Amino acid sequence: MRIIYLDNAASTWPKPAGVKEAMAEVIDHYAANPGRGGHALSKRAGKTLFQTRAQLSRLFGIKNPNNLFFFLNATQALNQAIKGYLQAGDHVISTTIEHNAVRRPLEYMRRTKNVEITYIAPREDQLFYAEDFRQAVQANTRLIVVSHASNLTGLILPVEEIGKIAREHSIPLLVDASQTAGILPIDVESMNIDMLAFPGHKGLYGPQGTGGLYINDSLELEPLIHGGTGSQSESVDQPQKRPERFESGTVNTVGLAGLLAGANFVLERGVEEIHKHEWTLARMTMEGLSQLSGIKMYGPGLDIERVGVVSFNIEGIDATEVSFILDQQYGIATRAGYHCTPLAHQTVGTDKEGAVRVSFGIFNTEQDVRDLLQAVKEIKEAFHF
Repeated sequence: MRIIYLDNAASTWPKPAGVKEAMAEVIDHYAANPGRGGHALSKRAGKTLFQTRAQLSRLFGIKNPNNLFFFLNATQALNQAIKGYLQAGDHVISTTIEHNAVRRPLEYMRRTKNVEITYIAPREDQLFYAEDFRQAVQANTRLIVVSHASNLTGLILPVEEIGKIAREHSIPLLVDASQTAGILPIDVESMNIDMLAFPGHKGLYGPQGTGGLYINDSLELEPLIHGGTGSQSESVDQPQKRPERFESGTVNTVGLAGLLAGANFVLERGVEEIHKHEWTLARMTMEGLSQLSGIKMYGPGLDIERVGVVSFNIEGIDATEVSFILDQQYGIATRAGYHCTPLAHQTVGTDKEGAVRVSFGIFNTEQDVRDLLQAVKEIKEAFHF
């Protein structure tokens, strides 16, 4: 059975040509520890890290690549940003569509550091407006944290406008780009983004176990992890020098070589083309589902551009069961449940039943959409709707 993979919001698959080969080359030819020796293999590994940092900086408009730090995923990066920056008594502005990778660290800081949190909800039209963030600013507001796009509805937030308000009030802006890195244009300078967290295994088409965090050089954060950095080993304190300050321990050179290949693919293809392709498939899916009775979709309508994510339910059928049938009988991989974003499910009214989510990547086709729509139609009919 042909596998139709529609779970790209969780992790993209398949990967572009060259990703596997780049990772194998490290293992076969220079799997040494970067920055931990002066020999040729260590230097070659270090060069791979430098090139990956440089290409990602090019993609995100980062002037100094040393302000970009590698982590195992966006969750680790977000924890570093939130826990490393906030202090007792601070106020944070966030949104009701945040992934648990944002919400749980924030709530942890509320419990342990008495941090105050304001969650901004979308208006009745299901859209976010920058002015609502302005109205939420307090004297002790020290950080604004927003997802660039929802992993449940695909809604794109007005990050650039939010960034302007943050800059006006001298409040740092942290953006979770888990659903947009490699898919939407991101320029940290023009968008006034002070911290940017991103995964390597989604829209950047790298392997799992890769990700990173950009931190504006004007910000000082306390590192979450202390240890060996390959430099200033004689000091008992963590070095101030970047990127070593936030990269204790051996980094994932094998994975980052794959991420470099993925980033090169994105740069060559172009984020605009990638987004156009995914939005075309998402819109086609929404149009097809809207023609079926008993289907409820969530998020903005067809006239509002989103990333390639569509969530829906078939009335009277459990979302998990629908996803199971799609997988077992049709070979269509989707994700059902709460998608690690229960707050967003509360926002759209699916906190009791969850939803089925389909999410597209550059390698999906219009035939994939047609097959999905036919499968949903058949499942509906099988349950006598």
